[in-house]
Amino acid sequence: MKVLIIGGVAGGATAAARLRRLNEEAEIIIFEKTGYVSYANCGLPYYIGGVIKNKKKLTLKTPEDFKDRFNIDVRVNSEVLSIDSKKKTLSVKDLQSGKTYIESYDKLILSPGAKAIKPALPGIDSDRIFTLRTVEDTFRIRQYIEQQKPASAVVVGGGFIGLEMAENLLHENIQTTLLQRSGQVMPPLDYDMACQLHAYLRSKGLDLRLNSPIAGYEETENGIKILLKDGSSLITDMVLLAIGVTPDNHLAKDAGLTLGAKDAIAVNEHLQTSDQDIYAVGDAIEVTHFVSGVKTVIPLAGPANKQGRIAADNICGRQSTYKGSQGSSIIKLFDMTCASTGLNEKTAKAAGIKYDKVINFSPSHATYYPGAGDMTIKTLYDPENGRILGAQIVGFDGVDKRIDVLATAIRGKMTGYDLAELELAYAPPFSSAKDPVNMVGFVIENILEGRVSQYHWQDIPDLTKDETVTCLDVRTTEEFEESPLENALNIPLDSLRENLHLLEKEKPVYVNCYSGLRSYVACRILSELGYRCYNLSGGYGFYEYILYDKSFDETARHGCGVKI
Repeated sequence: MKVLIIGGVAGGATAAARLRRLNEEAEIIIFEKTGYVSYANCGLPYYIGGVIKNKKKLTLKTPEDFKDRFNIDVRVNSEVLSIDSKKKTLSVKDLQSGKTYIESYDKLILSPGAKAIKPALPGIDSDRIFTLRTVEDTFRIRQYIEQQKPASAVVVGGGFIGLEMAENLLHENIQTTLLQRSGQVMPPLDYDMACQLHAYLRSKGLDLRLNSPIAGYEETENGIKILLKDGSSLITDMVLLAIGVTPDNHLAKDAGLTLGAKDAIAVNEHLQTSDQDIYAVGDAIEVTHFVSGVKTVIPLAGPANKQGRIAADNICGRQSTYKGSQGSSIIKLFDMTCASTGLNEKTAKAAGIKYDKVINFSPSHATYYPGAGDMTIKTLYDPENGRILGAQIVGFDGVDKRIDVLATAIRGKMTGYDLAELELAYAPPFSSAKDPVNMVGFVIENILEGRVSQYHWQDIPDLTKDETVTCLDVRTTEEFEESPLENALNIPLDSLRENLHLLEKEKPVYVNCYSGLRSYVACRILSELGYRCYNLSGGYGFYEYILYDKSFDETARHGCGVKI
């Protein structure tokens, strides 16, 4: 059996190694257009920022490694020009010699990945505008920084690459602006969760400008001029485009293979394309979202590795299936971590899925042990049965292990009740006896069983103007005076019982505190006494980030002073 693989990195390289482990006799050839077949794609921004200093660390396996250990023929700098699915051949160009030749196959795996989006705007081909996708891109950007010593840079796009590049450019003491077309960075997060990230990035010196679509670019003597659609402009020494990727589908399209969502390559559960002898994996393929069942594209390294393994299994006669992606992801930005898995509100609404949500403030470990920091955890669940649909976490220490537990819960179709019952490892430096994941379960359980009702930050502006309800703030007097809630009655929790006469029993009571915990206790007191009350999900501290984001202006941009 002869298996050809187009593209290395995560999907293609994994498929090749798995094929060899399952079949010692197969002839396996990988064609890679770049000069690197297996490299740390996710580590590229950190080389540019000087965190990873040795460029050799970016290369995981060389062609020689593949040959020596797996007897796999890896041909780098080799561009596949076309696929003839009827003849089962590829046309390949050796980019170093210029020679073109034909290679036949029994089975073919497509792992072409995705390509950086580069919109057709005036001036987009300037030598000062860079994209980051390959090792060669990385070296080109690093060389420009070392030789030209730019004082300023603009990153366009606030996704994973854009944010990581902004951090690393700031590490290099380059004044950095990030332009985001929409009203938030980090699309896997909902806007309310992204607000904390906005405040933190600004506190670290990033000039973050939201709702700033670009009209074009112009070369000037002083640098490259960026023209914004609102008529304003700014000049910078370099631009890093990071507005997303699109499936590299041209070979599949020209070969007549069926395309699916976002023009990605359509595959079945065995990762076969519309041609039974051609498989496809990685960033170029359409997948089924594990939670929603919607066809989509999820360009992440973890799924690509799993898909490569499954494609190889099927080629070798093992009936492996790919059950879908849920988009688990995580990013480090300075000392902050944000992570997500499953559905957010945007994707749940788009899929027509009913959901409810809870927002928890939880310390990363026991508060009496030094170094504890708060995490904000937003969890979506099915209001009928409590099944976990998605989660987002923003915080510092301990975010990674909580998102992994929640990702596992989603994969296992667990409910809020199940989260409450989980027995998770505890010692003061690592967690609390009631882990933050347990706390998510407790809150969902309380809502499902009617022990508490909740309201959300979007409701606050109308409620504070509604004379038929009582807005009750149970923070301390000092906390309330520092950041008062308009038209709210402030009764600290510990003096609530002796001040019940201040509440009109016929009015619904909407209660808040800083984190949602004291207000929950207040709701239980009031509910037991016959009041109809609602708890603010996430607390007033969560709402403050949203208020800050909505009121942010140019003056605050360079000295926000936000406490995180």
